[in-house]
Amino acid sequence: MLKKITPRIWFLCLVLCCGALLGFALYNQYVDYLDPCPLCIFQRVVFMAMGVIALLAFLHNPARTGQRIYAWLIVAGAAVGALIAGRHIWLQSLPPGEVPECGPGLNYMLENFPITEVLSTVLRGSGSCAEVIWSFLGMSMPQWTLIWYVGLGLMTLWFVCFRGRASNK
Repeated sequence: MLKKITPRIWFLCLVLCCGALLGFALYNQYVDYLDPCPLCIFQRVVFMAMGVIALLAFLHNPARTGQRIYAWLIVAGAAVGALIAGRHIWLQSLPPGEVPECGPGLNYMLENFPITEVLSTVLRGSGSCAEVIWSFLGMSMPQWTLIWYVGLGLMTLWFVCFRGRASNK
């Protein structure tokens, strides 16, 4: 059955998956009233970027080289997202005395600080990022996003870059 999944179909699946993950995040924000911290917002942006790249790949339907370029862009996004999620998980595992102080909100920082300072401040984390306000099966949202980033990145590599090699041998 997996042999029937072409790279184009995989890119569409990736678009739908990223859309579902973003929809779930918005559901948590607007229905469950879970305000996202700055690191959560950055993770959403990465899922959005991966989904947009996958949508472009699906619509463009390039030849093999183009498919690989799109795939590597998606994998790079997944790696960035995994790093952000890893940082978030690390902040959540800190003892209460070592948690950084809460800083200004992301909107305020974007309006008043240069982008490099915003990135630096957000990636350092804050007290709001260290708080675990949601969990499923004993794992926090950043832990789940890390699993999704790693899974989607590896599956993209397999479906687009390496699957053809395995079937040619």
